[in-house]
Amino acid sequence: MTATTTIRRMQGLTVEEHTLTLPLVWGDDADTRTIDVFAAVVSREGGEDLPYLLFLQGGPGHEAPRAFQRPASPAWWLETALKEHRVVMLDQRGTGRSTAVNDAILAQGADAVAEHLTHLRADSIVRDAEALRQHLGAETWNVLGQSFGGFTTLAYLTTDAASLDRVYFTGGLSTVDRSPDEVYALCYDKMRSASEHYYRRFPEHRDRMRRLVDLASAGSIVLPDGEVVSPSRIRSIGSALGTDDGWTTVWSLLEQDPASNAFRYDLAAAMPFDGRNPLYFVFHESSYASGHATRWSAQRVQPADYTEDTSLFTGEHVNSEWTETVPAFRPWRDVTLKLAEHEWPTIYDADALQASQARGAAAVYVNDVYVPMEFSLETAALMPGVTPYVTSEHEHNGLRAGDVLEHLVDLAHGRRVR
Repeated sequence: MTATTTIRRMQGLTVEEHTLTLPLVWGDDADTRTIDVFAAVVSREGGEDLPYLLFLQGGPGHEAPRAFQRPASPAWWLETALKEHRVVMLDQRGTGRSTAVNDAILAQGADAVAEHLTHLRADSIVRDAEALRQHLGAETWNVLGQSFGGFTTLAYLTTDAASLDRVYFTGGLSTVDRSPDEVYALCYDKMRSASEHYYRRFPEHRDRMRRLVDLASAGSIVLPDGEVVSPSRIRSIGSALGTDDGWTTVWSLLEQDPASNAFRYDLAAAMPFDGRNPLYFVFHESSYASGHATRWSAQRVQPADYTEDTSLFTGEHVNSEWTETVPAFRPWRDVTLKLAEHEWPTIYDADALQASQARGAAAVYVNDVYVPMEFSLETAALMPGVTPYVTSEHEHNGLRAGDVLEHLVDLAHGRRVR
């Protein structure tokens, strides 16, 4: 392992930038391929000796935040975290400055790229995190896992629980032993409820949504990048309903003239998958595949009423046709099809989680359309030292939208929570 470090200071914060050169394939000394893994350690002035808190971003396929200063939201979780921690913003392998996967890699051919991507999952991210922890000289550290970052934290507890002091999950308690089919079937139920809730508020939008689906079926909605929007793509705008204020995105779209430029540009921005981070689409379903092949799980288990009622929104449900209809995904078609057939190894172990003696707290959102509460509570039961904070106050983005982290830290330390 080689490493470089740069220190920056900006508006009262110290930011240490670390780049480590690590194996692409952990545990195989014969494979000499390497990648760079980047992390920024953020601390307040005077807080350079506080305990570390590793932040694991949602996704898969998204880099850690770069905006270290307070944004418009008064609930910016980083401010809470910096009161008691130095925060480690890790770019998970394949994202950001950690040898990011982009279109250029496709020159290697579909077989080679698909094989490369099999080494970018949570188990390998854990190995990178362990190398980073040792590089920083920390005997143990704390972890905050948002969504897929929480899945990665479960993988961390499965193999290296002794390295973790306290763990915090925000919408990130994955199922441990259920299949992707079971997860996506329940996610459809959640999206059905979210759809009906939306239409109770705005009943006139139901026919507008059906009209948009009809226009998409006729090939009449074309985005600025040339994408002829399919019915399945336009229904995916329902993914926005999984966030606290996402209904405003849906409302705004359904209020616009579909023939306008504003509609076309806003629709492009509203759909949950795009070409900026291709990993998010290309192996999204693998995040629920512990010991399974996905084989387009969400598409296969779509309920009959979703075929009959085209006003029902979908969420993070990917569709194989997008490899043909979305310009950004066409170059990735062969890779994506190969990964859909890949038999992913088991990544979690219930017995190991029960034996981990994990301490911490987990935000479980009652109405979460991405990580269903029912399966999250099953996983929480395996870790009695991790206190569930079950709330309907927020949707899946509660970490960014509210004071969720403050509650979790107080719960984990036995402090009173209002």
